[in-house]
Formats: sequence, C-alpha cells, structure tokens
Amino acid sequence: MTKLAAIAALGAALVASSAGDAQQTAAPATSANNPLDVVPDKMPFDVPYGVPLALERATVAINAAIAEAKKHDWKMNVAVVDSGGNLVAFQRMDGAQLASIPISEHKARAAVTFRRETKAWENAIQTNGLNYVMTLDGVIASRGGIPLIEGGKIVGGIGCSGATGSQDEVACKAGVAALQK
Repeated sequence: MTKLAAIAALGAALVASSAGDAQQTAAPATSANNPLDVVPDKMPFDVPYGVPLALERATVAINAAIAEAKKHDWKMNVAVVDSGGNLVAFQRMDGAQLASIPISEHKARAAVTFRRETKAWENAIQTNGLNYVMTLDGVIASRGGIPLIEGGKIVGGIGCSGATGSQDEVACKAGVAALQK
C-alpha cells in the first residue's frame, strides 16, 4: 500500500472512530466489518496551512505552557514549530528530562504535518487497535502535541514533553489558550 493510500485509510478510520466527526456513508463499523472500509462524506482534518507563526507569538505559547507546568511542579520541555514544521522556539525547564527535548519538538511537528492533535494517534492505537499507524513516517502516538490555529489556518504547533501524556496535554492547552486571547 502506498504511503498516500495508508494515510487516506487512516484518516477514514480516525473519523469513523470519533463520534460526530463526520457523517458516514457506510454502515457504522462493527466487529463484523473493517473500520477502514468506512468512507466519510468530508475529508478529515482538512485545515489549511497559514502564514508561519512568528517568534513573538511562539514565545507567548511557550510562556503560558511553562506557567501551567510550574503551577503543578511539572518539569517540561516545550517546543513551538511554524506552519512548515520548523522549530521557532524551545524552552527546557530546569530538571526536565533530556529524552523529552526531541520528543517535544516531534510532537509539535507531528501536530502540524498531520493537522491534528497527537492524541488522535494515541486514541487510534489504544482505543481502536489501529496499530499500523505506527508505520507512518512522523507519527508520535502520545498526547501533548497540538496544532496552533489562527483565523481558521494552521500557523504552527506546540509540543510538550517530560511529564505524563495527560500532563503534557494540559500544559500544551494552556499555550494554545494564550494565543487565542
């Protein structure tokens, strides 16, 4: 199967597995049929790319994520990439684990390139048993990577790593919220 066909099949499966994401033209997936056979009416995660996020805005997101982490005494690495997946800004909190430096950047980049939260990949594997998604280049199936959307377009992504996945996600959401003010 080509990479494009695999991505298209994955998109269909993710949409089919998420209630209310899109209307389905085929019967709902059951154990009797393959969830990848469901064909959604609309293309999932079809958010256009916008002008790359500037350093000043990236810093706002990072500062908010770090402030949230400090409130809970979580030690994190936070990366922000632009709409092309290029690193714009990064901060490592004192004591954050070294392994999470590249992971935070990977989460941010995956959120941009796949136009969805990295939590979608985690759910695809843990909830839906779609283990083949790990064969797609650039996937990271751990929450804590979120696209940054302004004016209906992806301008970048934020990735947090160093704590648990749910803690990483909370810090990232604080960064996203700061940009929406």
